[in-house]
Amino acid sequence: MIDISGAEPLDELTGTDGRVASESDSDSDSAVAVTAALAGARAVRARYGRVTARIDKGAGDFATDADVAAEEAILAVLRAARPGDAVHGEEGGRRGAADAGRTWLVDPLCGTLNFAVGSRLVAVNVALRGGAAAVADPFEDEVFHTDGGGAWVRRAGADTPLAPTADSALVDVNLDPPFPHAPGFRAVDLLAHPGFVAGFRPRVVSTTLAVAWVAAGKRAAYVTDGGDLTGSVHFAAGIALCRAAGCVVTGIDGAPLGPEGGGEGLVVAADAATHAKLMELIRSRRG
Repeated sequence: MIDISGAEPLDELTGTDGRVASESDSDSDSAVAVTAALAGARAVRARYGRVTARIDKGAGDFATDADVAAEEAILAVLRAARPGDAVHGEEGGRRGAADAGRTWLVDPLCGTLNFAVGSRLVAVNVALRGGAAAVADPFEDEVFHTDGGGAWVRRAGADTPLAPTADSALVDVNLDPPFPHAPGFRAVDLLAHPGFVAGFRPRVVSTTLAVAWVAAGKRAAYVTDGGDLTGSVHFAAGIALCRAAGCVVTGIDGAPLGPEGGGEGLVVAADAATHAKLMELIRSRRG
């Protein structure tokens, strides 16, 4: 069992009795992912609005003491529940046995710059490579999770199946560097395409919380440049959620994600029609 008895309660995410629904009573990977993400979310929220120390990571990137504290909180859960597994965290790198058969991917605070300037648009991502995953929003009563089969959102301790829909026509586009496929693909070109303007409305949330929002029906799609993102601490949890929820998930070239599929970057859409339209726009720009 997972012991988080020493942690302060987070009633908005776990219900008034502090329990992570009935699933916390099991030792499933999904329960571990949810509990770990909630532990990280608790650490993030506890530090919101405080003056945070910035840790320079080079190239304009940085972490804060909230990133570090959240990763340690997540590690404590994973070590207690899965001591034989390895963990790859954004801040601490890989930890655990070199020959471990399973690896957890942890982004303890996705949206660090948002958090540092007082924005609440952040996420806590925990994913077992090739398995369960959870994305917690520290400031809303929501944690999105999958056991690798189904996908749900938990609010106040109750789970509801995720239901992707493109009805909003909102498409989140990541404008943060690097841009490895420029000039063939540039997100700013997609936003300027007349066909994009005619059919969609852009959003730039600057956190992979937006990927989970596609699975939850809050966004029609999400687009980013990049390499193979299936093993990324930033994207693995959101990709797992979207796949389990029934979204269309490919690279920016339309190829399946992963080393064997060859797809790089990410286009995740609530339905096939939305994905097809975005791919048409992307290909027209790439020539």
